[in-house]
Amino acid sequence: MKVALEVTFRMGGVSYRGYRWEGSALVFEFERLGDAFIQVLSTRRVEVEVDRSPEKVLVELRTKEGRKVFEAFERDGVYLAAER
Repeated sequence: MKVALEVTFRMGGVSYRGYRWEGSALVFEFERLGDAFIQVLSTRRVEVEVDRSPEKVLVELRTKEGRKVFEAFERDGVYLAAER
């Protein structure tokens, strides 16, 4: 099955690193490393093929300051999330 994620970040410079399962949750991994970034909203769309349906979809963002995790919600077959 295909899982599509659309996530909006508060700054540019975000790279997609892959995904992993944590139990029944599908975790999409992103990172923003460095010192200066454009202060503009940026949206990334990722689609992955998985063998089972996730109970929830999480977005993990790694930065120099640490790690943020936020949950996506499903609308019309696409999971949506936004960095807080």
